[in-house]
Amino acid sequence: MSVLAPEKTAPARVIRLRPRPEPQSFEEERLHRKQRLAATFRLFGRYGFDQGLAGHVTARDPEFPDRFWINPLAVHFSQIKVSDLQLVDREGNILIGDKPINQAGFTIHSAIHRERPDVIAAAHTHSTYGKAFSTLGIEIAPLTQDACAFYEDHAVFDPFSGVVLNDDEGDRLARTLGQRKALILQNHGLLTVGPTVEAAAWWFLAMDNAAQTQLLAQAAGETRPIAPDIARLTASQVGTHQGGYYSFQPLWDWITAAEPELLD
Repeated sequence: MSVLAPEKTAPARVIRLRPRPEPQSFEEERLHRKQRLAATFRLFGRYGFDQGLAGHVTARDPEFPDRFWINPLAVHFSQIKVSDLQLVDREGNILIGDKPINQAGFTIHSAIHRERPDVIAAAHTHSTYGKAFSTLGIEIAPLTQDACAFYEDHAVFDPFSGVVLNDDEGDRLARTLGQRKALILQNHGLLTVGPTVEAAAWWFLAMDNAAQTQLLAQAAGETRPIAPDIARLTASQVGTHQGGYYSFQPLWDWITAAEPELLD
């Protein structure tokens, strides 16, 4: 008998991913969110999502929910550290930090954080595939299992009306998002949200990948989308925010091992 063979009387073992322990203080939760936010920027830099002054990811402060942390303007994603993150209030006043912020980023994120109390983090960059896909004026189709994560859970923000700098446009964007987890901003790019920084970051990576996949598939020929009932079932399996949280963990382990200075 092989030494690796299980004993016949041994009960079957069920091994699951461990959920994150509940934070014990605002300070602990704030540090957790800021560390994941800084890691998100480093990852987005690795994926090539940087584009000049464009792009922003925010995390709501746990103690003061009408305030959020955001990246400073003109600091490359690949260089952002925890100590670089800036805290702003609902009027756009910089409470912590000494650099300017992206005004369009503030307008977009302040509207989302105001209208969606469940949203802890929101992500938007000018990724190449996201921009290319946004010119089509269509939603992500359920062409693959991964793309089903966004089935009936995203919308198109249309029409494009320039850089989002006024509150009315930010409010319209938030209304279009509704209770969904993602938007395609017409002629602009992608935006995702989540109840954790991890989920919002993962959904942006996944949505950009889905956009790239659909562009490739449609360029190759006629596609065969997944049937609605199967797409809906698959969305319930692969599109949960809990799944987004866990999907981020290998990326967290990778980027913090490769670039530990991001935690400074």
